[in-house]
Amino acid sequence: MKLLNIFFFTATAMSLAACQPKTATVPAAPVDTVATVNGTAISRNLYNDFIKGALQGKDPSTLTQAQKDDALDNLVRAELVVQQADKNGLTKDPQTLDMIELSRLNAVEQAFSENFVKENKPTEAELKKEYDTQVARLPHTEYHVSHILVSSGDAANKIVADLSKGAKFEDLAKKNSSDSSKDQGGDLGWTTPDRMVKPFADAMVALKPGEYTHVPVQTQYGWHVIKLVDTRQLTPPAFDAVKDRVEQIVLGEKFKAYVDGLRAKAQIDKKM
Repeated sequence: MKLLNIFFFTATAMSLAACQPKTATVPAAPVDTVATVNGTAISRNLYNDFIKGALQGKDPSTLTQAQKDDALDNLVRAELVVQQADKNGLTKDPQTLDMIELSRLNAVEQAFSENFVKENKPTEAELKKEYDTQVARLPHTEYHVSHILVSSGDAANKIVADLSKGAKFEDLAKKNSSDSSKDQGGDLGWTTPDRMVKPFADAMVALKPGEYTHVPVQTQYGWHVIKLVDTRQLTPPAFDAVKDRVEQIVLGEKFKAYVDGLRAKAQIDKKM
């Protein structure tokens, strides 16, 4: 449990509390406290939230008493630091106030988004529609490819000439290629076009298994002589195997659309 995290947590709570309207006519509800520091209460709710945050959602009852005591001690230390910072005027420092505001924005946005997720669970039809969309974007063919990388067009043309005379691709790669794949005879294994730079990918998909490029291909890495070893069809992952990921995508799109709607209705005056 890091003190820095506690400080931001405590500072955020303080800044939120400071924004609450105060009335003299309505008595404040009694606060269940776990400690007071120079008269300032540390509430049990704050303590429990801190524990949950440190445990990343796990049950606080799993902590030993020593761990609970240590957590409370950290909160006490944080409160002491904040109180001293207030005496030193740091809580009025513009940079500190900006940090508190950023922490507040982050905390409220996270709480809102978590609530949004609970209230906007995607339907099975929405998930399957997004799954189909994602599958349609996936490459359908995988390519087993080798290459020989050299620094000039002349060197690449020499390799093409040697291949046309019957030289073995693997031998030429081991002897001439500047790529780390040379030790494997230029073998790059299985790949898809989206993983390769465009000139390489375009040349690769134009080949048939067993063919090589008779015209060298230039990329930002140098000059390539490319050989297509084989191809195979890719099978997309099953819906149930990626359902959770698809749900995250749908929820992300829903939340973005919601915020975009808020933005469209808002009056925003940018100064930069």
